[in-house]
Amino acid sequence: MPSKKFSSTATVAKMSKKILLQLDVDPHPSSFDAVVAVDAGVDHLLPYGNVESEAVESLVHGAMFTRGGDDLKNTALFIGGNDVVKAESIFRSVQKAFFGPVRVSVMLDASGCNTTAAAAVASASKHVSLNDCTAVVLGGTGPVGRRVAQMLARQNANVLLTSRSLNRAESACKEIGEQVSSGNLEAAAPENQDDFKALLERADVIVASGAAGVELASKELIHSLSELRVAIDLNAVPPAGLGGVEAFDKAKPLHEGQEDGPVAYGPIGVGGLKMRTHKAAIAKLFTSNSLVLDADEIYDLTIEQMNR
Repeated sequence: MPSKKFSSTATVAKMSKKILLQLDVDPHPSSFDAVVAVDAGVDHLLPYGNVESEAVESLVHGAMFTRGGDDLKNTALFIGGNDVVKAESIFRSVQKAFFGPVRVSVMLDASGCNTTAAAAVASASKHVSLNDCTAVVLGGTGPVGRRVAQMLARQNANVLLTSRSLNRAESACKEIGEQVSSGNLEAAAPENQDDFKALLERADVIVASGAAGVELASKELIHSLSELRVAIDLNAVPPAGLGGVEAFDKAKPLHEGQEDGPVAYGPIGVGGLKMRTHKAAIAKLFTSNSLVLDADEIYDLTIEQMNR
């Protein structure tokens, strides 16, 4: 009889539910992130909104100390929200709350910053070797642009990071350079159309990650670039960030009828890979209690998903 009871208890332990704490800096936790989590196989989603750094420790400890041993891997944390800077602060606070091996896995993807950037860079890698290529990141000081630049530099690309402010562009390059030792980062803030065109004429790859609904480069300018191999627009709100690039474009020839010429990707064109990566990353959180999924880890996972 006792042995039977022990067997039953062991079976229950093996069947522990996968619990994801969704820590969101917005008042209402993202419904998008919640749906993806459920589709990725999470059994119970615990959403928290308006999360502040000072409240993180108690939430993390509640996740850590309720389970032990191998069962720790069945609890994980996802950090999201539209304010990526605040989310990054939460991400750091979460990791400070861990006690050595007593920890749970955690993922940062506020406003889709990591999965979107990873899908864009991985898509570009299908058409051009990123090693030593020249890539221009338009709107490079925003959360997605910074991660695009970081991922490109990690692949040893020469990255031209643009902004309307040279100081902001230089600051972004410095911060990225502290995290990545490969590649080359160059800040740029073209003051006129001639300077802007000269900058884009150097590009093998252009990724537009600027503010929603703002055209950063015209169709005429994009089509005039002789070195361009890949044009990626991540702006889902009309007008397009890159003129002539449509939302659903996915490796579409930029010049009609020119199959061996440059290709274009729109936000939905990279969206399929982004979604596969997002789900795969959530599922991976529950394979270990010690994973930290940020830009570099999510990029590696994106490459795996793309090559399947």
